[in-house]
Amino acid sequence: MKKVLLASACLFALAAPASAADLAARPYTKAPVAVASVYNWTGFYLGIVGGGAWENGSGDPKMKGGFVGGTAGYNWQTGNVVFGIEADGAWADVSASAAGTVFVAGVGGIPASLSSKTDAMGTVRGRIGWAVNNVLFYGTGGYAWIDNKLTASLGALSVSDSKFHSGWTVGAGVEAFFAPQWSVKGEYLYRSLGGETYFSGIVPTGTLNLHTVQVGVNYHFGGPVVAKY
Repeated sequence: MKKVLLASACLFALAAPASAADLAARPYTKAPVAVASVYNWTGFYLGIVGGGAWENGSGDPKMKGGFVGGTAGYNWQTGNVVFGIEADGAWADVSASAAGTVFVAGVGGIPASLSSKTDAMGTVRGRIGWAVNNVLFYGTGGYAWIDNKLTASLGALSVSDSKFHSGWTVGAGVEAFFAPQWSVKGEYLYRSLGGETYFSGIVPTGTLNLHTVQVGVNYHFGGPVVAKY
């Protein structure tokens, strides 16, 4: 009996490793790979823009005020370099006025004033910058324009004349995606507008130089976000 039990124990001991070897190996599951979002700036966009403007100069009064309007543009991207074209137009309330008294013989002093008001402004510019994924740092420059009106008053009499001023602009900004197709930007522009002559050659003006700071929100068409594994 002892020999039988000993033989059975030996057979069980030999069979156990073989049975374990025959068991199927546990399947290996690879950990999921994280998805990184890569932003491509190429494409058409529309947006809104608004900000403030003030005249560059040493004399007073200086023109100042605000504006709000729309933006349209197109970007091309190659590597980290982004270049494109952008146009914007805005309703504005940028103004200055001066008042005094004109003395007329036999009448005395009569209140007089001269005011200048820009009620529309815009640019057409090229842009070139460096993209760091969803953030774009860029420089910009091109054509600038304003629609300006001079109003002269003498007592109860008042006359106005409007002129279109053209010039150039240069500046820089930063833009960043905060959602798959939405970006926000901050931008500084220096605008230099050529002088014009108002009231049939009676009142000439010099060059008008403006500093402008503006912020905007753009919607990018075509889905600029690409998922990369």
